[in-house]
Amino acid sequence: MEEALQIRIYGEANRPTLIYLPGLHGDWTLIGRFRHLVGNKVRFVEFTYPRSTTWSLDDYAAGVEAALEDSGISNGWLLAESFGSQIALRIIARSNFRADGLILAGGFARHPWQSVARLLGWLMDNLPLIVLRGMLSLYARAARFRFRKAPETLANVRDFLARRTQADRRAMAHRLRLVAGNDPRLDACAIPVPVYAITGALDPIVPWPFVRPWFRRQCGALREYQIIWTADHNVLSTGAEKAVRQILKWIE
Repeated sequence: MEEALQIRIYGEANRPTLIYLPGLHGDWTLIGRFRHLVGNKVRFVEFTYPRSTTWSLDDYAAGVEAALEDSGISNGWLLAESFGSQIALRIIARSNFRADGLILAGGFARHPWQSVARLLGWLMDNLPLIVLRGMLSLYARAARFRFRKAPETLANVRDFLARRTQADRRAMAHRLRLVAGNDPRLDACAIPVPVYAITGALDPIVPWPFVRPWFRRQCGALREYQIIWTADHNVLSTGAEKAVRQILKWIE
């Protein structure tokens, strides 16, 4: 494990608490635009995961719970992005932390394409780093165009690229293996708090045409499932304005 789990807190304690659990990349480098727009309307809590290749989902859940307890936070809304949904479902099932509600952002219960997650984990482990860096460079060029009017997001994209090291790649491959081996559908069916979901329409990573019908049929706690048609998998960044408005509405 290269580093410990990290936590940052913004806003006043008398505001509703919104706890961001990042996706596969495992850090807060892509949430800057959302954080900026949500402003002081909530107490915003964000995490960066350790670059561990041994942590289980229970280890992730326990680490988040301990960091929240050490920070004096006993309850709040979980905002779970993609891989973060697997951690959020464990936190709720463990019942050590009092969740006020769960908001999935490109999240899922059992991934609809577990074999693809397993293959991506293998590729993440075995592709030369130069190839992955080339792919990330293409992402960065697209981000510079897409976020040209959001300077805080562009700065975060630079941080995102800087963090993609060999250790980080191994950690992401491990997280993909956790996704491929996890089936939390029973936990998702038994959630005792309100569940909301938001996703981008352009999402080949967690395809909503498979995920949304399952939640509507099986998750009795689901209140609403919104699609932002101009956003992609990273809906909290690419659809930040609409996502903030919708999420604040749900919390209020």
